[in-house]
Amino acid sequence: MNQDRRQMIVKEIEQWRRSKLLPDQYCDFLLNLYADPDEVRPASPAASHAIGKAFHTVQQATGKQWLLTFGTFTLISFVVLYFSRFHPALQIGLLSLFVLLLLWVGERFRKRNEWSGLLVSSCGMLLMLCGGLYTLHLHGLQEWGWTIGLLGFCSLFWIVYGMKRKMPVLHLCGWLAMLLVYGFLLTRYTADPKWYEIQLYWIPLAMLFGWASWFVHRWSKGISAILFLICAISWLAPECYSLLALGNMQWIQMQLLIKFVIGGGTLFLLRKQWTVWVV
Repeated sequence: MNQDRRQMIVKEIEQWRRSKLLPDQYCDFLLNLYADPDEVRPASPAASHAIGKAFHTVQQATGKQWLLTFGTFTLISFVVLYFSRFHPALQIGLLSLFVLLLLWVGERFRKRNEWSGLLVSSCGMLLMLCGGLYTLHLHGLQEWGWTIGLLGFCSLFWIVYGMKRKMPVLHLCGWLAMLLVYGFLLTRYTADPKWYEIQLYWIPLAMLFGWASWFVHRWSKGISAILFLICAISWLAPECYSLLALGNMQWIQMQLLIKFVIGGGTLFLLRKQWTVWVV
């Protein structure tokens, strides 16, 4: 085929691609037929297509959209730079506003892509915790009570929000944070407890979570599964508490062995019951 005619056909196919007259895969097929065999033509991956759409969107943006975009970034930069100079009530209000905004955007994203929505929602939860800790630091509220109170509030919010929006990971993180708060309170208000006292601090809590898992399984299998997992973690929590909080290694291996035997035997004997709760 004549070289000029070949180039004209290739340009026409490229025009079809840009104007969306033909799908990309058909355009690639035609280009492979009519392009010069000696010319190395890169494939058109989805990333290139996405970049092209982004450039097209930027080119077609109106002045109002540009103003809104740059105004938003300017406002965020202003808040970040002067956050420490704001009144405490304004700081709390701004943090709450940004957290709610991230949660709202996360819910919108979840309708199109589950993982991107969860990522944005997780950023909102981290902003709640880290922003709260930073605000406490700014005002010199570094006593353990303020930190525990903030962590308790965040864990309660994560539990409620995770159950309401069906986010099992967030629900689980909320209960884990609540167990952490409970452990901090034990270290604060107990002095040199005996090994059996530590067991009494945690085992009834594990039994409570186990009962709660059975109680709610008729309404929500997902919540029941999370509570069952927290029950298992609370069952082994005394040994973790002794090791991490008290630095006590005495008899931990034996206690863990006994716990595994009792827990495994109980799960085996009641396997027809608890599998119904969580599956």
